[in-house]
Amino acid sequence: MSAAKTKAQKIIDDNSVVVFSKSYCPYCRASKALLNEKHAKYFLLELDEVEDGAALQDALEEITGQRSVPNIFISQKHIGGNSDLQAKKGQLDDLLRSAGAIEA
Repeated sequence: MSAAKTKAQKIIDDNSVVVFSKSYCPYCRASKALLNEKHAKYFLLELDEVEDGAALQDALEEITGQRSVPNIFISQKHIGGNSDLQAKKGQLDDLLRSAGAIEA
């Protein structure tokens, strides 16, 4: 397994909510805004701001089949991108609560 894949998997395993993002991406911004609105605690990694960002993005594609950002995980489950997160708005509180990312 590549170092990037190991690192990406460790981040996913160690955090209840993870957003792999790019700082300039409008879809990423929309996802972060929604999570911030919910006062969710989440691990954010801006792939364009870390040295191994491209390798991590390749690794995420291997793990999830999704190349685009944001690439979102809740309770170690791949949620998908911004449209997937927005589509789950109705169940998001429950998902975040069960992940321990927002107060019960």
